[in-house]
Amino acid sequence: MKFLVLGAGKMGYAVAYDLIRSPKVEKVVLTDRSESILKSTADRLKDPKLVAALVDVTNERELGQLMEEVDVAISCVTYEHNYELTKLALSTRTHFVDLGGNEELVRRQFLLDELAKERGVSIIPDAGLAPGMVSLLAASAAESLDEVYDMRIRVGGVPVDREINSLGYAQVFSVEGLINEYSEDCTLIRDGRLIQLPALSELEEIEFPPPFGLMEAFNTSGGISTLPQSYLNRIQHLDYKTVRYIGHCQSIKAIQELGFFSTEKFSGSDLCPRAVLAGQLAKHLPVGEPDAVLLRVSVSGNKSGKPSQLVFDCVDYADQAVGLSAMMRMTAFPASILGQMLARGDINRRGVLRQEESVPTRLFLTELSGRGIAIKMAERTTA
Repeated sequence: MKFLVLGAGKMGYAVAYDLIRSPKVEKVVLTDRSESILKSTADRLKDPKLVAALVDVTNERELGQLMEEVDVAISCVTYEHNYELTKLALSTRTHFVDLGGNEELVRRQFLLDELAKERGVSIIPDAGLAPGMVSLLAASAAESLDEVYDMRIRVGGVPVDREINSLGYAQVFSVEGLINEYSEDCTLIRDGRLIQLPALSELEEIEFPPPFGLMEAFNTSGGISTLPQSYLNRIQHLDYKTVRYIGHCQSIKAIQELGFFSTEKFSGSDLCPRAVLAGQLAKHLPVGEPDAVLLRVSVSGNKSGKPSQLVFDCVDYADQAVGLSAMMRMTAFPASILGQMLARGDINRRGVLRQEESVPTRLFLTELSGRGIAIKMAERTTA
């Protein structure tokens, strides 16, 4: 099996790290437009399977040549490139996986479904943690119930030290992706209807095991990809909320109210408030701090004539010995697993795929467990 990994940053490093450890993987081509980042990542990985290639993702000619030589391409670059990369993968008949995160771009990718089927290619958008893994956990729970009533998904990456700054937050992934989550409307199901609500709304409290304790959760966009469309008319309630330390949401709302999410350029300048915000977050939020991913997926319904609830719980920590943050593990490993499932033929449907309808969830969970990601599942009868 041969793979192309686009982007040699945090997520690209983690995807390549996982791929080269698979005995069935013959070759991993890692690309980036930055020579220094590419060299640093390749030096850290140090494996004969790994080939470094200095290529910009906007260079269709060079990238297309690399795609033609592999079975699967996995995009770890920012979401804005994913639609064009999908089209390029279709032209080279290469299976494609990306980390996604933007609902509008994913909708555009799904417009290519028929073409992907004609070309015999599988495209899996939104294949990280959220969107990604959380949808597969929800689908896995739903498969165990005779009838499903609601799905409630809560997940977030936080620094282990809540006193790190007034936001209680560090850079665990792209700041542009973070701002996008906080600014776009959120799609969910309420009383059986598909609706949209603003991000940062419906704040609630949620309890996790020590040392975290009481946390907060609030609506953010893009975290459940196509799950609402898949379960519309089958379920009464479905929502997704991001988990943070208490007080984070209020601070972000203050930044929003001051206009820093705006993309309207300042008078006489090429800059906009959102670009300034992204720059300041990238500059001031700590990097490389020990982190954790907190996850809870609750699915309620009916089983054997009785009300039942299935709950997946996970607290995953950074693996500092090998330089993998918890967010890198929980985002990149799912993408690597899905890429390998495509290359092996475990996923044989063609087209632009909804994960919850096309991925063998039991095999996926087994693969996660083999990477030391311990997700506990509890089942209880509800009143």
